[in-house]
Amino acid sequence: MGFVNTRLILKEVARKNIAVGAYNVYNLETAKSIIETCNTMGIPAIIQLSEGAIKYGGGETLAKLIINLAERTNVPISLHLDHGKSKDVVIQAIRWGFSSVMIDASSLPFEGNLKLTKEVVEICKPAGVTVEAELGKIGGTEENISVSKREAFLVDPEEAEIFVKETGIDFLAPAIGTSHGAFKFKGEATLAIDRLKEVKKRTNIPLVLHGASSLPEWLLREAKKSGIQIPGAKGLPYEELQKAVKNGINKVNTDTDIRIAFLTGMRNYLFGHPDIIDPRKAFLEGMLWISRIVKERNEKIYLLK
Repeated sequence: MGFVNTRLILKEVARKNIAVGAYNVYNLETAKSIIETCNTMGIPAIIQLSEGAIKYGGGETLAKLIINLAERTNVPISLHLDHGKSKDVVIQAIRWGFSSVMIDASSLPFEGNLKLTKEVVEICKPAGVTVEAELGKIGGTEENISVSKREAFLVDPEEAEIFVKETGIDFLAPAIGTSHGAFKFKGEATLAIDRLKEVKKRTNIPLVLHGASSLPEWLLREAKKSGIQIPGAKGLPYEELQKAVKNGINKVNTDTDIRIAFLTGMRNYLFGHPDIIDPRKAFLEGMLWISRIVKERNEKIYLLK
């Protein structure tokens, strides 16, 4: 199918009560590896660019690269703006050809979030661009957060219902207990599944899980061997992730797993081949490791095995 609107992908996975992987990329190698792996598996994918990636590689340059790669596939691939913070970056993303955008105004009070999100929807709708928003707080780590503080960060299902009706967004990222980065949990990893189910019931739109990298043991073990130092890193177990998908999540974001896999592959190659001065060889090894983690996540998320 090639390059498509994100709405088409989410409509299909929501119909099947499964989820699609949404993968953050930063350059040719990360994008190419993910897109080619998904195409080989016959599974759709959402490719994401954050504002940081846009600053690093150039929004228009990266968008053209990703769209070109997507147009050569036999599966649906879309391009999504991840955590856009302003109307200006959203407008730029539309001009660059993005399939969808996320306006992240979750740091604002509810009314401020609603107002900015509604304005973004009004900008995107005429262009046919799909809109994601966020409710609740998805932090950088769960460490040292008390139960009462954690509850304050979680999405309010009643607010979610009002928010969706008032803004007209296409999909929503509700905060249900995950966090970004490599240090998501201290102790047992748990998600607010009951709250997720209530949000799904009240909104009836595709839902998104941020901070969903799993950091499987084999990846952390190999990363440590390669010299990467992230002691105490803990991701979202596949069992919890699958539970979230079965209860309403349709888009699963992945960033940290991609970063660690790419760097592990490159470091292993470079340390094992000190005589090689061709960076492409290290990049290719990193791409193989990305392919490995994407294949595993697609099997756990999309196929729900």
